[in-house]
Amino acid sequence: MKAIRLSAPMAGWVSSLESVPDSVFAERMMGDGIAIDPLDELLRAPCDGLVISVAPTAHCVTLGLANGAELLIHIGLETVALAGDGFEPLVAAGAKVRTGDPLIRFDLDLIARRAKSAVTPIVVASEGYRIYILAVDQGVAAGDPLMDVERIDQTEAAATAGAGSARREAVVSAAHGLHARPAARIAAALKPLRAEARILGRGRQANARSTVAMLALGLKQGDRVSIETSGEDCESAAAAVAALIEASEPEAYSAPPAPLAPAEAGPLFQGICASPGLAAGPVVQFEPADLSVPEQGAGLAHEASALDSAIDSVRGRMAESGGLAGEIADAHRALLDDPELLAAARDWIARGKSAAFAWRAATGAHAEAIRATGDPLLIERIDDLLDVERRLIGQMLGGEPPPVPAVPDGAILIAERLLPSQFVALDAARLGGIVTAEGGPTSHVAILAASAGLPMLVAAGRGVLGLPDGRIALLDAQAGRFDGDPESEEAERFAERIEAARAKRDSDARAAADPCVTADGRRIEIFANIASTADALQAVAMGAEGSGLLRTEFLFLDRAEPPSQEEQSRAYAEIAAALGGRPIVVRTLDSGGDKPVPYLAFGREDNPALGLRGVRISRARPDLLATQLRAILAGVPAGQCRIIVPMVVDRDDLRFVREAVTEAARTLGVSHKVKLGVTIETPAAALLASSIAAEADFLSVGTNDLTQYALAADRDNPALAARIDALHPAVLRLIAEAAKGAALHGRPLAICGDPAAAPILIGLGATELSATPASIPVLKAKVRTLRLDECRALAARALDCATAAEVRTLLEGET
Repeated sequence: MKAIRLSAPMAGWVSSLESVPDSVFAERMMGDGIAIDPLDELLRAPCDGLVISVAPTAHCVTLGLANGAELLIHIGLETVALAGDGFEPLVAAGAKVRTGDPLIRFDLDLIARRAKSAVTPIVVASEGYRIYILAVDQGVAAGDPLMDVERIDQTEAAATAGAGSARREAVVSAAHGLHARPAARIAAALKPLRAEARILGRGRQANARSTVAMLALGLKQGDRVSIETSGEDCESAAAAVAALIEASEPEAYSAPPAPLAPAEAGPLFQGICASPGLAAGPVVQFEPADLSVPEQGAGLAHEASALDSAIDSVRGRMAESGGLAGEIADAHRALLDDPELLAAARDWIARGKSAAFAWRAATGAHAEAIRATGDPLLIERIDDLLDVERRLIGQMLGGEPPPVPAVPDGAILIAERLLPSQFVALDAARLGGIVTAEGGPTSHVAILAASAGLPMLVAAGRGVLGLPDGRIALLDAQAGRFDGDPESEEAERFAERIEAARAKRDSDARAAADPCVTADGRRIEIFANIASTADALQAVAMGAEGSGLLRTEFLFLDRAEPPSQEEQSRAYAEIAAALGGRPIVVRTLDSGGDKPVPYLAFGREDNPALGLRGVRISRARPDLLATQLRAILAGVPAGQCRIIVPMVVDRDDLRFVREAVTEAARTLGVSHKVKLGVTIETPAAALLASSIAAEADFLSVGTNDLTQYALAADRDNPALAARIDALHPAVLRLIAEAAKGAALHGRPLAICGDPAAAPILIGLGATELSATPASIPVLKAKVRTLRLDECRALAARALDCATAAEVRTLLEGET
């Protein structure tokens, strides 16, 4: 039978069932359909049909359609408790009605005051029917097309029975729970998939396409959750969500806790270090004015358009961010697209409110839901909601973001809280430091400050807000101390400490561009680990002699399908150009484990760190490897290009990739030999380094993974943090074996590790050290003071130690 067209039975705002604040309807327990937030007070027949029943309280009606479906229309939520007040039935059971005939008259104001909500679900309460939504997230007039209801052919139903849903179990692995960034990645992974997904945990559930809904679950590390999906891509959706929930995400900076300061005025304040460093300078109080928004709107169509236009503009600006700010912008863009935030805002617009008022109301409600979890780490993410709110409202009111203060050189900015967009808008180069009354050390603005090398203290107490502008203050962020009114003698001593630190920093920076040679003439190359063009530019500026590791996962994550050869080649070429001819070691795809890729879901792994990751993915998907190798060879000039293979166990892994490199070179007509190396990050590879080095062009030790495998300790498990130490003698002995294998065949050995451990690493046999760009000047300065014979003696003593603590004590005695 032909599908039956349903028209809107009332004027209002149409939204999906997921947005209905009642689990019975939101979970489709009553059936599939849609909902309308009414703007008029008359319910009309959406199509021709038979009135099956009208509730005694007249708050709902059931219609029989010509194709046998039963349609339930429920005016408002929990309106049965009104006992009929505000409802007037205009038809009775058994009546035949035509499209547009009046069914029930109701008092919208009374419902708004006394019921949970006026939102009206319209659902097909019969099995065996398919609906096609014609209008959603928009305003409609009575009689506008709403949805089609089609009876499913029994043959089709039998063929598809049981294939339209999936369920997975998962355990939250991220150290700080399901917070903004992992939630945003889940929502992004679901975008290209045609399936609905819910996460159930802690007695609650959330739409997995909604970042704020997921945050409100308050999920912590170790929580077990269920993922339920339905629709065409249900299996892929379930696998992607489960993989991302079980992915660990290390934070860029984590500071130890410190006691909160009292609320009374200083002058001495204790807080939490968000970014270490020293600063002395005039106080600048930052008190951003709360943007005033009109409550009443200029009509549903006008305000809905204003909201959409503002979202598009702000989203475009966010897309311009790069580096760490770009990663945070990704999480903020997810909030702009969050279905529950949008539904809540549009609900307010449908009630006659302005777009700016609606977005603020929606944000406030979701912030309260997150605050209600009581989780301090999740509560820190409320700042992200507020940041998006301010940017969006600023766009609606004038197109410009709210201003931030101009600051004098060396100023210490004080604020109740600081939002990421406010930090980015500040002239950070002129700032001396930042102190906030509230906030936490893992907030996005704290991570930005740490990345910029700007001292920052958070949770210093509201007393700091009373310090006058212009007063000279002292900030020792590492010690968690802020002196708002120092004695002159203390200020002088503090100035000497700052000057000594600055002189050392400047000296290291000036010498960073020179080649790195030990005090006795041994050449040690210093490379940088990078993951973007911005990283490459920073590495060159900091004195890196090349890239010891280009992580290519940034091209493969958070998307529905792998990048093309052309896209990859452009990215590699741009990064190579940014390095200005310096060598670049490109790592083949190292997904799996803590970097799941939705389109590479090979099924749930009980031990993902020991599963399909690194070169094992390449062997399982040689097509992806072939595409990537062609992209590398086409994008990176021959003189710069080196390729490295992750997670190798023995030379068979290397030979597999070598054959793929040879084929890629043949396809492109490349005649020069391509340098191919191996990461030593499994104990097996370290012990077999000699046989691997016989065929590899270079070796590189990945200390993070080598440590976790050698010590049988998950490096992303905070409960084991104290046990995971790359200076453990067991790890050092494996590095020594790798060094012997490399030296036997005259191969270079790179080690990526703690710069403070440089004397031991060089003593073990490293010819190249790889570090983050920001640490390169300090690392080069350190290496220039070393002598090879002394490093070898120190390394030998370290190998004889029994514990990592003994090694660190030994190292401290040498510095």
